[in-house]
Parts: sequence; C-alpha cells; structure tokens
Amino acid sequence: MLKANAPKCNIRGNVVVEENPYLPERARIVRKFDLTRDVRFFQVRICDPDKVMTWTTNYKPGQFMMVSLPNAGEAPFSITSTPSRPGLFEFCIRKVGRLTSKLFELKENDYIWLRGPFGNGFPVEMMYGKDLLFVAGGLGAAPLRSVLLYALDYRDRFGKIFYLYGARTPDDMLFREEFFRMKERDDFECYLTVDADPTGLWPFDIGVVTSLFKYVNVDADNTVAIVCGPPVMYKYVVDEFLKIGIPDDHIFMTLERKMKCGIGKCGQCVVEHKYTCVDGPVFTLWDVKNIRTLI
Repeated sequence: MLKANAPKCNIRGNVVVEENPYLPERARIVRKFDLTRDVRFFQVRICDPDKVMTWTTNYKPGQFMMVSLPNAGEAPFSITSTPSRPGLFEFCIRKVGRLTSKLFELKENDYIWLRGPFGNGFPVEMMYGKDLLFVAGGLGAAPLRSVLLYALDYRDRFGKIFYLYGARTPDDMLFREEFFRMKERDDFECYLTVDADPTGLWPFDIGVVTSLFKYVNVDADNTVAIVCGPPVMYKYVVDEFLKIGIPDDHIFMTLERKMKCGIGKCGQCVVEHKYTCVDGPVFTLWDVKNIRTLI
C-alpha cells in the first residue's frame, strides 16, 4: 500500500516520472442514486484503463479525493468505497452549493475529474487483532463506510466489531437498506437509532446515538474507537469512550477543514502546526486535546 499522499509515478523507459499532483484524472460516472433527499451516491471509474487498479487499491480507508468539474470548481470528498473492493471509487455527496448542484445534474456515463487520494487515512494495520467500536452521526456514516467495509472484508483480522449509527429520522439515514442487511450478520453487531420517527414504522431504537452504548461490550485496552459526525456529538461520544476506558491514542476521529489543494501548499486548512489535508483528516483524541481548535 502506498504511503498517504505519496506522489504517483509512471515508468517511461528507464525513467520514473512523478505525476503532477495538481493535474486531475478523468473518471466516468458508472452509477448514481439518491440516499436521502439531498445526498447522492456516486460510483465512478478512472477512464484510463492502465490506472484503474493502481488508483483503486493504493489508498487507505479515511482518505479523500478532490472532485472537480470545469467551470464549477473543486472540493474534497471522503472516499466511501474501500481498497479491498478495487475497480471503482464511491462518494456520498450532499447538495449544498455550486459544485455539488452541478454534480447532481450529471447523468450516468458523464465525466468528473479527480485528484488524490489525499490525507493520512486510518492506520488499519495498527487495528489488526483489536476490537473495533464505530460511532457515526448523520453524514458521518459516509467517511466511516470505507473502514467499516474494509474491516468486514478482512473480518478475521479483527476482534469484535460494534457499529453505532444515529440519524435525525429514518429518511435521513445513509445506506439504510445496507445497514439493515448488515444487522442480519452474525459476525459483528450493528445498532441503529433515530432522534424521531414521524412514520411510526421504525423498528429499532429511538434516541441519541450515545444511548446505543448500552449494547457495547469490548476489551477497553484492546479496542480502537472511531467516531465521525456533527461537531456537537464529539464531546458526548468521546466521553462514552473514556468511560469504557479506551486510551486517547486509540480513539480516532475524521475531521474536515476547508481544503483547496489537498497537498499542504495553499494553507487553507492549517490549524496551528497541522495541515488537515496532509496530517488529517484522521486525528486521535490525543491530537485534539493538544490542538483544541481542530473541532
């Protein structure tokens, strides 16, 4: 696996030539569908057949890519797919501005442009042999999907796996049907909750995501905890991790800041001495305690 943010290389004759990190690669939209009223799922494939496998296997869960359209702009999006399932990149994109509105206008077989993958990603090798505790809130399910699928694809490398996910309503839950199918598995535990159920048909818990911690049973000293969601939830979820006794350096969170270049040159994402696009977006609780403006 390539080191995060390592420049890609081509071999021309006997010369190894690094690719220009500012130059985007064209990709085709293979599939798209709506996850919620304002979040759309995109599957894309790199157009250059010689690069498909290299691009879709040499990244870490938790990394992101810069997605662009001519005359519409460029923005970072977490990779929702996993390198354990090569061939395609997957993204969950929320419609919030000019670029995302243009992306929502695209049809299958239309083109987008990609740079990356960038960021540090999750240290999956360090997690081998450990229990995993995921907590996602709202759109936080998108960045965590990559590492969750990776862990399930290599299930024998990990201990117990718990996944706790909370959304505002059933209609706001990303990958709802996928999680329903996951709940039927007997090799990991998935718990879902919503803040409110206007339909009256929701079959699982109702309440904030921290109410799901009653189902968790892990070995604290041998557990890696991962959280992603709206900023307001981090304090309460981290408090639950600490009650269990999980060490600070085993608690990971993925934090996004305004990023423009993805390679630590423009300075848009600097927080004290850290560049979110290079040193993040995955940070430990130890990082957050020592750089308090990260969240």
